[in-house]
Amino acid sequence: MQSEKQYLSQYNINDFERPSVTTDIAAFMIRSEETDNYKRDSENRLSILLVKRGVHPYKDCWALPGGFLKPDETVEECALREITEETNVTPVALLPIGVFSEPGRDPRGWIISNAFFSVITEESVKQVGGDDAADAQWFDVFFEQENNGDYHLSLSLRGSTGSESVKLDSILKKERTKFGKNTFMIKDSGGLAFDHAGIIAAAVSLLRNYAQDFNTIFDFLPEKFTLNEVQKVQETILNTTILPANFRRKINDYVIETDEYTQGAGHRPARLYRRGH
Repeated sequence: MQSEKQYLSQYNINDFERPSVTTDIAAFMIRSEETDNYKRDSENRLSILLVKRGVHPYKDCWALPGGFLKPDETVEECALREITEETNVTPVALLPIGVFSEPGRDPRGWIISNAFFSVITEESVKQVGGDDAADAQWFDVFFEQENNGDYHLSLSLRGSTGSESVKLDSILKKERTKFGKNTFMIKDSGGLAFDHAGIIAAAVSLLRNYAQDFNTIFDFLPEKFTLNEVQKVQETILNTTILPANFRRKINDYVIETDEYTQGAGHRPARLYRRGH
C-alpha cells in the first residue's frame, strides 16, 4: 500500500484549477456632527470607509479596502494588512461577514473574497489613501427596504470646501437566507466596484443583528460614556427611535456605573458608565 509520503511526492497541485483569494473589509464608524444649538446633542451618522481604486479594473470607482492573500498569511492577517496599507487605519477586531464566490464576480478571473466587518472609533481615525488606493474617505450609510421589496443602499460623501460631494445609490434584492447568512442580489451597483454593494448590504444587515442585543455597540464608544450616548449609537445603527424607558431597562445588565460625570457648558452633568463584563 502506498504511504502518505509516497502519495504526496507524486501529487501535482496543478492538476486542479485554483482560485485566487482576496479579503474585503467593511469598516464602520459612527461620526458625530455638532449642531448649531448648544442645547441639542450632536447628531450621529453611521459611516463606512471606502477607497477610490487607483488601478484597473474599476479604476476611479469606489470600493471596500482589500486585496490578495499572500502564501504566508491567514485571511485575517491579510485583511488587517490590506486595510492598514490602503487607509492607514488598523482595526482592533474583525468579524466575518461571509465568503463571496459567485462565478464572474471579478472580471480578472476566478477570485473568491473573504469579507469582514470591523468597528473603528472616531478618535483613532486619520485615514489616507495608500498602496493601490488613490483616496480613502468615510461615506454616510443609508440602507432600507423600499415599498416594492427592493433594498436601497445609499452611500454619501459630503464634500468639504473645494472638494466634490459623491453619492452612490445601489439597488439590491434580498435573497433567501443561505447557509445562515443574508445574501443580496445586485440589481444596480450604483457605481461601486465588483460586488461590493452586496457585501456592504450583508455587512449592514449583520451589524444591525448584533446591535439588537448590544453586541458591538460599545466598540463605537470611548471607555467611559453616558447612557444617552449608548442609546444614540444603537438608534443610529438600527435607524430607528427607541423609547428611553425601554432602553434604560435593557441596558442595565450591560453597563457598570462609575462615580464620574460629564463636564461641559450648556449641558446638565450626566453620569458616566463603562462596559460590563
